[in-house]
Amino acid sequence: MNWLTGSAKLSWQPVMTADTAVPVYWLNWRVLLCAIWISFSMVLASYLIWKYEGSNHSRPDREETQQESTGYLYKDEAWRPCLKGVHPAWLLAFRIIAFVVLLALLVANVVVDGGGIFYFYTQWTFTLVTIYFGLGSVLSVYGYYEYRNRVGGDRAELDAEQGNYVAPRHEENITASNATKSSIPQEQHSDRQIAGICGYIFQIIFQMSAGAVVLTDTVFWFIIVPFLTIKDYNLNFLLISMHSINALFLLADAAMNSLRFPWFRFAYFILWTAIYVIFQWVIHACVSLWWPYPFLDLSSSYAPIWYLAVGLMHIPCYSVFVLILKMKHFMWLRLFPESYQLAK
Repeated sequence: MNWLTGSAKLSWQPVMTADTAVPVYWLNWRVLLCAIWISFSMVLASYLIWKYEGSNHSRPDREETQQESTGYLYKDEAWRPCLKGVHPAWLLAFRIIAFVVLLALLVANVVVDGGGIFYFYTQWTFTLVTIYFGLGSVLSVYGYYEYRNRVGGDRAELDAEQGNYVAPRHEENITASNATKSSIPQEQHSDRQIAGICGYIFQIIFQMSAGAVVLTDTVFWFIIVPFLTIKDYNLNFLLISMHSINALFLLADAAMNSLRFPWFRFAYFILWTAIYVIFQWVIHACVSLWWPYPFLDLSSSYAPIWYLAVGLMHIPCYSVFVLILKMKHFMWLRLFPESYQLAK
């Protein structure tokens, strides 16, 4: 089992730098500055959500103005692949496989290390990605049956029409063809339903997971791993998997799905991290514990700089995923111009 859990002799033990359960630890300028950073980010995130999400969803004429809304989502975009030639069953199968693998790794992590793993941001993010694929599997199952019923209904109508088919004249063909072409965009929008609450929750989790996964893996591989290497810490299979497989699955899903990526939902990513930090503060204020990440320790005089730096890292981490999706749009449009269903 050493390949799974690592060697006990080489495991890294966190060091307590100060007693966190005493008032003097919290009543100082360092904590005040860090609290200002966190409060400002949460207020800004809440404002963006209120402006672009809450106000749009509270309008009585939402159905009529949904194309003007920044964050609107069609119901079928939660389960429809972005390429017309790809059957929804393929996306369904992938999401089920991803969910089973991620859930198995999460359960294995709990069995090996106990429920204390949820003390770390990594497991919060990993659990969020697992929930994403679990909910995505449910929505894809619904979409698969809806797609099958829709295709079956279209075939039945086609068979009925062929029974009473009369060939039109050449002039009628031209007129009908022009009318059909001009009506396609309107039909596509009028026939499609706006997503319900589950669809929007699914999209929000997707965007939260995207930023959180990039942040988690970036901090782990570029900040924590070099530090652990100095301490001769041996990386095990579970630790490597927790910081790689979730990102690979999420990138593969992003390459196949039709979900939009409105910029303002970056605010949910900010709130996700802020809630984790507040969770850590509450725990450490009640019980004297080691910090899961060295840069969260408020006893250091560099704590405000660390908090600000990690907070600013959210912008490039989220932007990286936005850039990946733009590359996806560019590549699919070049490779499959007739099949790619671009969300505009």
